[in-house]
Amino acid sequence: MTAAQHPADSHDLIRVQGARENNLRDVSVDIPKRRLTVFTGVSGSGKSSLVFATIAAESQRMINETYSAFVQNFMPSLARPDVDALEGLTTAIIVDQERMGANSRSTVGTATDANAMLRVLFSRLGDPYIGPPNAFSFNVPTTRVSGERESATGERTVIENEVYLGGMCPRCEGMGSVTDIDISQLVDESRSLADGAITVPGYTADGWMVRIFTESGFVDPGIPVREFSAEMREAFLYKEPTKVKLAGINMTYEGLVPRIQKSMLSKDLDAMQPHIRAFVERAVTFTACPECAGTRLSEAARSSRIAGVSIAEACAMQISDLAAWVAAIDDPGVAPLVATLRRTLDSFTEIGLGYLSLDRLAGTLSGGEAQRTKMIRHLGSSLTDVTYVFDEPTVGLHPHDIQRMNELLLRLRDKGNTVLVVEHKPEAIAIADHVVDLGPGAGTAGGHIVFEGSVDELRSSGTLTGRHFDDRAALKPGVRTPTGAIAVRGASAHNLQGVDVDVPLGVLVVVTGVAGSGKSSLIHGEVAGREGVVAVDQGAIRGSRRSNPATYTGMLEPIRKAFAKANGVKPALFSANSEGACPTCKGAGVVDTDLGMLASVSSPCEDCGGRRFQSSVLEYRLNGSNITDVLAMPVSEAVEFFATGESRVPAALAVLERLADVGLGYLTLGQPLSTLSGGERQRLKLAMAMADTGKVLVLDEPTSGLHLADVEQLLGMLDRLVESGTSVIVIEHHQAVMAHADWIIDLGPGAGHDGGRVVFEGTPAELVAQRSTLTGQHLAEYIGS
Repeated sequence: MTAAQHPADSHDLIRVQGARENNLRDVSVDIPKRRLTVFTGVSGSGKSSLVFATIAAESQRMINETYSAFVQNFMPSLARPDVDALEGLTTAIIVDQERMGANSRSTVGTATDANAMLRVLFSRLGDPYIGPPNAFSFNVPTTRVSGERESATGERTVIENEVYLGGMCPRCEGMGSVTDIDISQLVDESRSLADGAITVPGYTADGWMVRIFTESGFVDPGIPVREFSAEMREAFLYKEPTKVKLAGINMTYEGLVPRIQKSMLSKDLDAMQPHIRAFVERAVTFTACPECAGTRLSEAARSSRIAGVSIAEACAMQISDLAAWVAAIDDPGVAPLVATLRRTLDSFTEIGLGYLSLDRLAGTLSGGEAQRTKMIRHLGSSLTDVTYVFDEPTVGLHPHDIQRMNELLLRLRDKGNTVLVVEHKPEAIAIADHVVDLGPGAGTAGGHIVFEGSVDELRSSGTLTGRHFDDRAALKPGVRTPTGAIAVRGASAHNLQGVDVDVPLGVLVVVTGVAGSGKSSLIHGEVAGREGVVAVDQGAIRGSRRSNPATYTGMLEPIRKAFAKANGVKPALFSANSEGACPTCKGAGVVDTDLGMLASVSSPCEDCGGRRFQSSVLEYRLNGSNITDVLAMPVSEAVEFFATGESRVPAALAVLERLADVGLGYLTLGQPLSTLSGGERQRLKLAMAMADTGKVLVLDEPTSGLHLADVEQLLGMLDRLVESGTSVIVIEHHQAVMAHADWIIDLGPGAGHDGGRVVFEGTPAELVAQRSTLTGQHLAEYIGS
C-alpha cells in the first residue's frame, strides 16, 4: 500500500497563465519542474519573451522583494511582467549571452574567482614570501599610511609611513598598457579656449567642461593656446587636482590630460559610444606597459614563485595547462584550496574553454564563451531546486562540443534543478524531457503555443519545427570556380602557428574548426581589415527603447523628407526625438511613474495614446498614411507602400528589400530594438552590411538565433550575394552551411595551442570523403554519408 502523497510534493509544475509580454498572445503553459525543457520556434516567435521576460523576470523580481527597502534602493527596479498568474516559481539563475562586463580590469580569472584562489595560493607558498593575497592583486595599489591605529582592545598605536603591499603595477596602474596621448588631437593650438580650442567630444566652448578651464584663473582664455606661457601650458594640460570656486560653486580643477585619462581612457574601448571610440582611437596609442610587460603586476608580485612559476606566468598559461600545473602541487597545508581551484579549472576544460587563459579580458569573450564562463560558477554548486535559464548554449560550439554541453545541461537537471533552454539546434533539442514550440510565425504572426510534448511527439506534430527537425542538407552537386584569392602568409595572432592559406574569392568560403581553433583570429585578424572587406561580427547592437529598425538603418531620414515634401513642412516634425514629439511623454510613448524603491510603472501616454507624436503631426499624410501608420507597418507591407505611386521612396525601399531578404519581413519599422531577439539583431546588422560597397563580405556565425526552417532562406541569400559578384566568407559551425560551401578551410586539430593550424582545405565533398578531421567526421554523419 502506497502512502498518500505529501502536499509539499505536489508542486511539480511551473504554471504560466495569460502571458502577454511583447508578442505573446495570452499564453498559458505548464512546465515540469526538475526536467530539461527546450523552447523552440522561429526567431521572433516569443521564446525569449516567455522564458526570460516572463518566467525568469518574475522570479528575480520576487526574490528582490525579499530584501529590505534599504537594500532594494541599491538594486535595479524590475517591473512585473504582463501576465495573469505565475505559480510554482523557483529561484531563477539566468545564464545568457550578454557580453561580460566591459570593465578593462575584468578578466576570465577575476570573473570566475580563479584569480582570487591563485592569489591565496601564492601568498601561502610563494618564494620569496611577499605578503597577503592583496600583494598579488593587480587591482590593489601599494599604499603608505600614517596616523593612529586602535586595536580591538582599545590600545592606540601611532604609525608612520606603514606600507600596505598591493600587486598593482605603479606605472600602468594595473591596466597592463600605457597610453601615449597626441596633444594635437585634444587641442587646436591656433585657437583660444573661448573659441573652442579643446576638440574633445563633449567639450563645447560654452559648456561647464570648458568653463572650469576658462574661469579657473590658471590660464588666459582669450589668447591662442600656442601663446600660453610654460606655466600656463603646464597648468592647462597637467595640473594636479585643485579646489576652485566657479560661479559660487566649489569644483575641482584638473589638467586636461589627466581628466581625459580618468573619464575616457579608464573605460573599455568596446563599451564607448561610436564617436567617443573614434576620438580615443585617433588621439591615443596603447602599448604594453614597459615596466610589467603587460602583466599588470608589480615587480614584487612577479618575483614570488611556486615551482619556478610566477602568478603572472600562471595567469598567462592556457587553462588546461594551468590545471595540470596546479594538480602537481602537493602541500597538505593548502590541499582544500588546491582541490577547489582544480575543480574550477577542470570545469573550464570540461565545458570546452580549456584554451582560454585567466588573464584574457572578459570583454573580449564571444557571447557563447561568456555564457559558458558563467556556467563555471554553477557546475560545482550545492544548490538544488533552482531554475537555470539558458539562451542558446550551443552558440559558437562545433558539433564535436555540443555533446559535451548537452552532458553538462543534463548534469544540472540530474541534481534536481529545472533547466529551461531556448534553442534551435536539433542535437540540443533531442535531449529534452519536454518541448514547448512557439509560433506559428514570427512577430505578430507568433506568440502562440503550437506544441507541447516529447521530442518524438514533436517529430510527428506537423509544426514548422517538427517538419524541419530531421532536415539534413545535401552536398551541392557542383561548386563554383574561384576568381582569385586573398593570400594570408605567416599569420601568428593569438594561437595561429604561422598559417599560410589562400582564401578563394568569388565563391562561398566556410571557415570551420572547434571553438578556440583560431577561426576568428585568422579571418578577423588577417582578412577583415583589408580594403574592400566588410565584416559583420557578433558585437551587440546598442540602442535605447527609442531606437528601432527605421532609425538604426537610416531609412527614417528619407521617409521624413518624403512626408515633409508631400506636406510642405519641416522633416523634424516627423521625428519622435525632435520637434514632432508629444510634449507630455517627450516622444517616448509612455510615461514612467517613479515609486521609489519599487519598480517604476510605465503607462501609455494619455495625450498621444502611445503614438509618440503631437496630434497635429498625425494630420499630415503620405499616400493616405500618417507617420505612426508607417512605423506600425511590417517590413513586407512597407516594401509595397514605398515601391510605387506618391509614396515611392527609393532610398527607403532599398533598405526594406534588404531587411526582407534576411528574413525580417515581419518586423515593424517602429519596433524598439530592445525587444528584438539576438538572431534578429544579427540579421539587422547583416542587412546593413549588404549595403556597403565592399566586394568581400565576412559573416561570423550568421545561423546564430536562426530556426531550422530559416537556415534554408539564409543559404539562398548567401547564394544570391555570391552570384551578384560578392565574395562571401563565413565562420560557421552549422553543418548545413558547410555542406552548401564551395570551399572549406578547417582549422585545428584542437583548441588553444592544440589548434592554430589549417588541417584541411578543399571542397565539402573532399572533406567528407577524407574524414581526416573532426569537422569531416561530423559533416559525414550529418549528411548520412
